[in-house]
Amino acid sequence: MTRTGFDSALEELNNDLIRMGNITEKQLRESVESLVNQDGELADKIIKNDDLVDDLQKEIENKCIRLIAKEQPLAKDLRNIFATSKIVTDIERMADYAVDIAKITQQLKNEKYIKNLIDIPKITQVIIEMIRICVDAYVYKDINEAYRACKLDDDVDKFYKSIFNEMLIIMADDKSKIREITQLLFACKYLERLGDHVTNVCEWTIYAVTGELKDLNE
Repeated sequence: MTRTGFDSALEELNNDLIRMGNITEKQLRESVESLVNQDGELADKIIKNDDLVDDLQKEIENKCIRLIAKEQPLAKDLRNIFATSKIVTDIERMADYAVDIAKITQQLKNEKYIKNLIDIPKITQVIIEMIRICVDAYVYKDINEAYRACKLDDDVDKFYKSIFNEMLIIMADDKSKIREITQLLFACKYLERLGDHVTNVCEWTIYAVTGELKDLNE
């Protein structure tokens, strides 16, 4: 493979990564929509589409393996390919959390919520923005944008703590809502973990550019 051909192969990996990120964003947005609106049909669709991201992860990983095996890339190119193989694992896990939230919708679709779910969509919007930024940061090898995505995780943590504390107060006042509140707390925890996986993607972006592994989950 010529250098031009190799660069085209790397660009194809980036395009696959963007597509994977877009699907994950959609899965996450719709899973939270299903939870807020108690839409069981939408939740079912999200769960059925889980293989979309899983299959794309396998496809990207196989492309990475073939590039390494056939082309024996130089150090910087090897870092890019290795980082891509790691990043798709984090994105696949994000999609899994979206499916987990859809499963919570199935459990709560017939419950009468104790209050409208206002903050959960807000934290979701921050996370979706983080996903967009981190994927673009990797594709364009922009370290500053990677750090910006990580900084937004502070907002996610603040939202999570606020929601967690509010839910505990509600649960203490109304024991009949323990099951509902527990499930909603699981959903919030999944969202908080999504932010951590975005941070992992940012770490791999920095590694791909600089060769330095940084721990940004602090």
